[in-house]
Amino acid sequence: MSLVKMIKYKKNRPYEGGKNMHEWALADSVITSAVDFSKKEKLKKISQVNIVFGELQNIDKEIFLFALKELIKSSNKVISSSKFKILNEPAKFNCKVCATNFNLEQIKKSEAEAEYIHFIPEMAHTYLKCPKCKSPDFDIIAGRGVYIKNIIGDS
Repeated sequence: MSLVKMIKYKKNRPYEGGKNMHEWALADSVITSAVDFSKKEKLKKISQVNIVFGELQNIDKEIFLFALKELIKSSNKVISSSKFKILNEPAKFNCKVCATNFNLEQIKKSEAEAEYIHFIPEMAHTYLKCPKCKSPDFDIIAGRGVYIKNIIGDS
């Protein structure tokens, strides 16, 4: 069964011309990083990889997990029986003007604005303002990106 057919079968919808390739590339990077880590730490087996998804990222978790499952089949045996756990990291912001920390739940936004922010996190500065002083000048201090939190394995 080809990769395209597997996506269609799993999601019960046709392949949409590269829309899901981001998840596959991320899954491949996670596997490569975990295998590289296992070599560096001389692990014989990786039992679990904990992966953090920032709230501001637009990642289809089902496709990502499916990609991991499929990609480990042809990967290094050290990771072949590994479990992958996704942890969600809420977005947090810090106002540069008044030093207030805030999150997305504290800010009123339309559904369209929320979608823009999830699609392009840099758009947060266009649509969000500090709930205390209304400044659009803030830092994103959490909830951005995808990263490996930790890897559990046996030496």
